[in-house]
Amino acid sequence: MTTRYGDLSRPPLSAAELRRALTGGGSRWSEVIVVDAAASTNAELKDRSRTDRRDGLVLVAEHQTAGRGRLDRTWLAPARAGITMSVLVRPVDVPVGRWPWIPLLAGLAVAAAVRQVAEVSTSLKWPNDVMVEDRKLGGLLVERLDGGSDGSRAAAVIGIGLNVTTSRAELPTPQATSLALESATTTDRSTLVKAILRRLDGLVMQWEHGYGVPTADLRAAYISACATVGRPVRVELPGQRAVEGVAAGVDENGRLLVDTGSEVRAFGAGDVLHLRRLA
Repeated sequence: MTTRYGDLSRPPLSAAELRRALTGGGSRWSEVIVVDAAASTNAELKDRSRTDRRDGLVLVAEHQTAGRGRLDRTWLAPARAGITMSVLVRPVDVPVGRWPWIPLLAGLAVAAAVRQVAEVSTSLKWPNDVMVEDRKLGGLLVERLDGGSDGSRAAAVIGIGLNVTTSRAELPTPQATSLALESATTTDRSTLVKAILRRLDGLVMQWEHGYGVPTADLRAAYISACATVGRPVRVELPGQRAVEGVAAGVDENGRLLVDTGSEVRAFGAGDVLHLRRLA
């Protein structure tokens, strides 16, 4: 039976094409699966990983019906209007305590890939929101899976959501945007998926070579891409607590450093409810 697509401007992805481009030849990516729909690509990939212990699994959903962001915020988009995918990474020789850099690496990979192939000027809001000026283009959610009793290594499941051809009327908030709305030179999702995964593979490999301690070059690349650094911010914490100061940098554990004027405090992504720019 022939599958019909109502919107020819949003063609489906080809799993076979992505596999040919991304697997083999020393690539981290071992398998690329494309499904028509998933409630949550992170949840489905975690389920698959219980029987498939390989590193480098990639799951892409043409439509995600119950996507989640950080702190269980929702991530919704029309079918084939964006990229909703999750990848599984089993870091080599990196203690779990150093894994908070994984979300930062993933955000850096997405932002760099978009700049490279779509020619849209992007930045990062710490830790990993992909922004165009003050408009959100994409976001990530990283979850950890413990190692199995069969000796399989612990894994990080990296969920990536990116608005590609989403129209203004389809966006969930006025503060969001899409590549189409930002006059991208390409909105080809296959090209974007390949660019993101190749960049992520390289960044994770570089981080692994340092046993999870980011090199000076890696930290400099993230700080250069992060629009939060150097700006006055308000860090909102549980219990209606808040800290204000200037975002001074990011430490080797991926924590945001905030100079309050009297001290420099470090905040992990899991500690923060909201991060607001004050100017």
